[in-house]
Amino acid sequence: MKYGLELIVTVVIIIFAALFLVQNAQIQATLGDDEEAWGGADGTAAEIIEASGYEPWFTPLWEPPSGEIESLFFSLQAAIGAIIIGYFFGYYRGKTQNA
Repeated sequence: MKYGLELIVTVVIIIFAALFLVQNAQIQATLGDDEEAWGGADGTAAEIIEASGYEPWFTPLWEPPSGEIESLFFSLQAAIGAIIIGYFFGYYRGKTQNA
């Protein structure tokens, strides 16, 4: 089987995505309209730290003007990581084909 590993990885990713979507739908069904299941721990941790009276030592040099810009930077970081991973997969595949 020529593409066995790729096929297995694709099937595992599809199964994981399906399980995640089903679980997410079940969780969201139990919550109210204004509640979010996947809020994350960053906001909660920041609230606890600020409630303790902690003062930051310095302020950031630049803050993104909106959440969309912050999401853009996160997406750009993910794309660069995907390109690097894809490069190494392609390099490995080309190396095995030339050998």
